Amino acid sequence: MKKTRQRKILEIIRKNDVETQEDLASLLQEEGITVTQATVSRDIRELKLFKAPADDGGQKYAALEQDGENEKPMEHRYIRVLHDAFLSVEAAQNILVVKTVSGMAMAAAAALDEMEFGEIVGCIAGDDTIFAAVRTSEEAKRLANRIRKMMI
Repeated sequence: MKKTRQRKILEIIRKNDVETQEDLASLLQEEGITVTQATVSRDIRELKLFKAPADDGGQKYAALEQDGENEKPMEHRYIRVLHDAFLSVEAAQNILVVKTVSGMAMAAAAALDEMEFGEIVGCIAGDDTIFAAVRTSEEAKRLANRIRKMMI
């Protein structure tokens, strides 16, 4: 039941601009699936749905991974945000110091977080600098090189 419901949620958000949990619950009910707001909230969390810009200027639910496919349709957007903001990256022990265009560090840090680099424990962003805590110094060096290559 849960897998069927979650597959239906992914199908619904691909076909519709769903702005709220209530909208999603209503669309599920139209499909014959009765849910509570708590269930919808839990499914959104488990599916790692997030709010993305909608064509009409509002926001809509979107998924990082398309069900049954290996590609991450939003990942290219995160790479583009990071690419547009990126100036440099250096490893300082187990901290990555990422320099960005002024005012873009928060967006770039969010992109780094969403890209789910396993080496990164967490990020702190200022106006034009991101500190990303990495598990080890060696991982920080490797990740800095990987990010540089992505930005070419």
